[in-house]
Amino acid sequence: MAGGSASFVGQGFSPRGEKGRYVLPADFRADIVTASNDTRILCLDKHPRLPCLTGFGLSRLAEFAIEIDREEEKQLRLGKDFDRDVAEGQVYGFYRASFDDSGRFVLPDHLAELGGIEDGMYFHGGGRQITIWNPTVLFQQGPGWESAQAGCRAKMAEAAKGKRK
Repeated sequence: MAGGSASFVGQGFSPRGEKGRYVLPADFRADIVTASNDTRILCLDKHPRLPCLTGFGLSRLAEFAIEIDREEEKQLRLGKDFDRDVAEGQVYGFYRASFDDSGRFVLPDHLAELGGIEDGMYFHGGGRQITIWNPTVLFQQGPGWESAQAGCRAKMAEAAKGKRK
């Protein structure tokens, strides 16, 4: 599961389309393909801390064991219990969404529920991952999220203009 590492930069908005499909914005498509060993696979999961989803390429698999080892060392150093099975279940249980040349993919109902996704989703580059938001939830985030909130409003307005044409 090699594939090059990627830094996900950019933003986009996708309304829910016919058949419940969404579109991975062009800003991210080539990087996801590169990070997924030249395949059109977008890995999706619930973000571990934020009230949103996260998207990444298959190349992240190589990082997971290192991250788990580091967290285990940290917890043991602090005298806390660490359940490696739980940690592995959390990071390796992601969904692999295939997308077509136009970026269209289906979001499974269980992930839509976990991410609070309803009629549209906002994609925000975050370096090693993409955060994927229900705009309403993003707009409720506190300080530090102003740029993402402004980007989301702008991308939603662009999408609305495109629909009216």
